Amino acid sequence: MADSCAPSIALPGAPSFFWSRWFGDWFGARHPASDARATAEVRLVPDGVVEERLQVGWKTDPGCVREINEDSMRVVRPSATADLATHGVLAVVCDGMGGHEAGEIASRLALEAFLRCAAAGDRDPGALLVRCVEAGNAAVFDAAQRDTRLAGMGTTCTGLLVRGGVAWCAHVGDSRCYMVRNGEIFLMTEDHSAVMELVRRGVISREEARHHPEKNVISRALGSHRRVAVSTWPRPMALRPGDRFLVCSDGLYDLVEDGEICQVLETHEAQGACETLVLMARDRGGHDNISVAVLSLPGAEPSQVRETRVLEVPA
Repeated sequence: MADSCAPSIALPGAPSFFWSRWFGDWFGARHPASDARATAEVRLVPDGVVEERLQVGWKTDPGCVREINEDSMRVVRPSATADLATHGVLAVVCDGMGGHEAGEIASRLALEAFLRCAAAGDRDPGALLVRCVEAGNAAVFDAAQRDTRLAGMGTTCTGLLVRGGVAWCAHVGDSRCYMVRNGEIFLMTEDHSAVMELVRRGVISREEARHHPEKNVISRALGSHRRVAVSTWPRPMALRPGDRFLVCSDGLYDLVEDGEICQVLETHEAQGACETLVLMARDRGGHDNISVAVLSLPGAEPSQVRETRVLEVPA
């Protein structure tokens, strides 16, 4: 693999960097590291074009250690053009946890409830995603209340919806959404974990967090309480030609660096990127289940990756 991708780094003042750079004063002052591209004329994707041109791919794998795949995922892309315009393209990843196969049950229940909710549609896609995550939470919580053998089970949930040239995201836990734009990779979600809280408070660096012994212990999950706080983006994301999105479980990003992820997304078609990323994680031990979904818009020439930008999303 080519080595044009620099290792991911955390930028000083990075938490609001993505939104301030691409949307100016809407989300705070512009970061001093922003460059001319931030003020250049923006070429957006016309409404009604995105869903038809969007390349999608997905793959889930148990990895090399675990016998059971506790991840559940789905990419939904309606075949009819009218349905595409109404419902858009949806990618969901749930990473379950709990002993005696309870994690597998939790992620499956959450995914099924999410998809049932999504099928109803809504004029407000952002509100729809939040309701879908909440529906997943209710399904897992209620099941655990009915069956004591399932007590303590839970799951992450990250959903990405692309409709009408715009993307929305909602999440709970540490399954992530990344975006690649203009040769840079952006982390679009913030892990709900005690370790990430230490990063936010400046106690440890992001690099230290990658190797922290409790890095995979999450502070928020579906099923642990009757109600759950769902994190969303501060505003929808208007798409540009060449944008690429990845939704994944921690079984991928624990083993594959952000710069490597960007390199793969920029040099592969959507399904090929999924296959390659899973193989990379397996080649490095595959200690956890691995799930990846890629949504990719053609239209931009590959460019050299510089660094990872990190977005802080309000809870």
